[in-house]
Amino acid sequence: MVSPDGNFVVTNLSFIKVMLVSVFRLSFFLSFTLVPLLGQSGEGVLIRFTEVRSQLIKPSVQLPGTVESRLVSTVAGEISGLVESFQAREGQVVKQGQVLAQLRRTSLELRLRAAVAQLKEDAARQKLAERTLERARELSEGGIYSQQQLDDALFEFSAWQGRLERLTAEIEQFQHDIEQTTIRAPYDGVVVREETQVGEWLEAGGAVVELLSLEQLEVSLDLPERYFAALRMKTPVRISFESLPGVEFDGQVQTIIPRADPQARTFPIKLSLSNSQGRIAVGMLARVTLPIGEPYMGTLVPKDAVVTQGTQQFVFLLSEDDSVGRTAVRTGVGVGQWVQVEGPLQSGDKVVIRGNERLQDGQKVRAEQLEYPLP
Repeated sequence: MVSPDGNFVVTNLSFIKVMLVSVFRLSFFLSFTLVPLLGQSGEGVLIRFTEVRSQLIKPSVQLPGTVESRLVSTVAGEISGLVESFQAREGQVVKQGQVLAQLRRTSLELRLRAAVAQLKEDAARQKLAERTLERARELSEGGIYSQQQLDDALFEFSAWQGRLERLTAEIEQFQHDIEQTTIRAPYDGVVVREETQVGEWLEAGGAVVELLSLEQLEVSLDLPERYFAALRMKTPVRISFESLPGVEFDGQVQTIIPRADPQARTFPIKLSLSNSQGRIAVGMLARVTLPIGEPYMGTLVPKDAVVTQGTQQFVFLLSEDDSVGRTAVRTGVGVGQWVQVEGPLQSGDKVVIRGNERLQDGQKVRAEQLEYPLP
C-alpha cells in the first residue's frame, strides 16, 4: 500500500514472509560452513575405525566361464527293429544300465529256436559221422577199406564239425541281438532329447535319446594371454555361481590348450568340477578365481576405508590425540571385503571406515572401534 506522503509501506504479513526466507537461507549457509569448523574445535564428528592388517596375499584373477559336460552322447541302437516300448522322457534322470527303449524281439527269438533245433540235429549227424570215421580207420588198417573210402569218411566228419561251429556262432549272434533289443543307459545322466517313439522303425545305429552326464562336469573359459605363463596343470581354483550365492566349489585346471584365439588373444582352458550334490547345471555362468602368482605379504585395509577423489586415493588414519590425518595410498588386489594398499601404513594403524567422506586433514573426531570381518 502507499502512504499519504508517497512512500511504500510493507504490510505485517509480507514482512514476516521476507524474514522467514532470510532466516532459512542463513541457517542453510551455516550448516555447510560452520559445522566442519565446529567439528574441528568442538567435540568432533563421530567416526568408526578398524586396524590395518598385514596378511599373506595370494594373487588371483576372476574370470567368467561356462559349465559344460564331459559326457554328452546320442545313445543309439545297435540293431534295427520296431520300437515296442520307450521309457525315457526328456528331463528324466537315469542310472547306468537303466532301460531306455525296448525293440520287438519275436522274430529273433523264433530264429534262435530254429537254430538251436538245427544244432541238435546236426550234432547227432556229427556223432554218426564220427563213428563212421572210426570204423573206416579200423577197416582201412585191415586192408578192407581203400584210402579213398577213408578220406570220404574223414571229409564227412569234418563237414559236420564245421556246420556245428557255424550254427553255434549263429546262435551266439541271435542271443547277442536279442540282448541288444533292450537299449540301456551307458552312464548316469539326464535325458535331454527324445529321438524316437513307440511304433517307429529304428535302423541299426539310429538315435534313441541324447544323454547328458551331470556328474562329470567341466568349466570352460578363455584365459587372457598375460596370465598364460602363470597357469599350471592341476592348479586348484575356486568356482562360484550367481544362481548359488554364498557357495563356492573346488576345481582344478585339467586342460590348457596352447593355441590362442587370433582375434581375442585368449587361450581355451578347462577346469574339472565335482557335482556330487547335483546343484550345478550345464550352461550355468561361473565365476572362476584363478591363482596367478606366488603368495606375498601385503598391507590390507577394508575397501570402505579408501576414499577416491578423481585420480587420487587416500585413507584417514586416527592419531592418539583423536585427530585424523589424510594419507595417500595406491590400491592393489581385492581380498574379499578388504583391499591391498601401498603407502605409509603399518599393521595396527587405525584407519577410518565410517564417516570418512567429509573429513578434513587434522580434524578432531570422536572415535569408536568397529570390528571388521577379517579377509
